[in-house]
Amino acid sequence: MQTAIVGIGCFWKETEFKKLKGVISTEVGYCGGNTNKTNYKKVCSGECNSAEVVKVSFDEKILHYEDLLRFFFSIHDPTTFNKQGPDIGPQYRSEIFYDDEKEKEIAEKMKKEINEKLNDKVVTKITKISNYVRAEDYHQKYFEKKGIA
Repeated sequence: MQTAIVGIGCFWKETEFKKLKGVISTEVGYCGGNTNKTNYKKVCSGECNSAEVVKVSFDEKILHYEDLLRFFFSIHDPTTFNKQGPDIGPQYRSEIFYDDEKEKEIAEKMKKEINEKLNDKVVTKITKISNYVRAEDYHQKYFEKKGIA
């Protein structure tokens, strides 16, 4: 099993990843900030500089990391800085968090591929995983709980 952590704007869109064959589970959280002691209020205030993220666990024999990232780029707008739709703020940034150099190389390759298609407008950050915190229970599977997914 492999794990990917990505920022696609509002983390409630975690259900999008369930469309992919090979996805085992998802969870929402915060990553990339200056502390691992954070919560929704601190993230929304900008106090900790964390992004809202989706942590995707998947079977790499069925779903390759590269294909997961290609899907990541297709389900949000990677050309808007700190914004996705009506959501504005650094917590809604487009970001790929990598665990090792291999993931970093793949992320950079995919960003370059998408950037060429989008005329060099991609603002997606590629960052080493740091300070990941699981979001509060009421955020987990939010759309499913509300009957939206």
